[in-house]
Amino acid sequence: MTVTSGLEIHLVRRPVGEPVPEDFALVQATVPAPAAGQVLVRNDWLSVDPYMRGRMNDVKSYVPPFALGEAMEGGAVGTVVESADDAVPVGASVLHMAGWREYAVLPAAAVRVVDPALAPAQAYLGVLGTTGLTAYAGLVEVAPVKPGDVVFVSGAAGAVGSVAGQVAKRLGAAKVVGSAGGPEKAARLTGEFGFDAAIDYRLGDVEGRLKQAAPEGIDVYFDNVGGEH
Repeated sequence: MTVTSGLEIHLVRRPVGEPVPEDFALVQATVPAPAAGQVLVRNDWLSVDPYMRGRMNDVKSYVPPFALGEAMEGGAVGTVVESADDAVPVGASVLHMAGWREYAVLPAAAVRVVDPALAPAQAYLGVLGTTGLTAYAGLVEVAPVKPGDVVFVSGAAGAVGSVAGQVAKRLGAAKVVGSAGGPEKAARLTGEFGFDAAIDYRLGDVEGRLKQAAPEGIDVYFDNVGGEH
């Protein structure tokens, strides 16, 4: 199979507020042949995650902003259609970060071969997305939650925090307390996301409210704030 061009989605304007179609362009781009040690991947699935909105802004953050006039990046699963590396054969399903385009030429070392016989190919992008993976890894690998633990999640109404509370409950936490800004967000924690107690930090005295919600103490704190609460 010889591929010479493919469609890409480029960011052409920094969005103000919610992105609109005019912020993007669908571009027919040239696709080079893979050089030694590279593979050509046809993308089949793309993960569209909340963090991508932040990358559309031209500000310094934990990941660099998307460049204007270039194909956007994102997690993708695709099929290798040409290979110049024996370790990644044609037909292999691979996970990589060059989504938002039909075809991507990548170093073989930049892709991870996955097995679609074990799970649908798209599942390797994360069944709960990048935010869900962040919550899961934090409570399984970084601060493992044990049955009976009391867990406190700050920023609990956001994309990561709302999943973290639910993961903690599934892991056997006896109590999960979350904090959020405003009565509506706090109500969602207990009414929709399964938290046992919620704190509206805008009311002040977070320490006192936390002691009231969890007088037995906190075993695991999932810090979604990264500073003073």
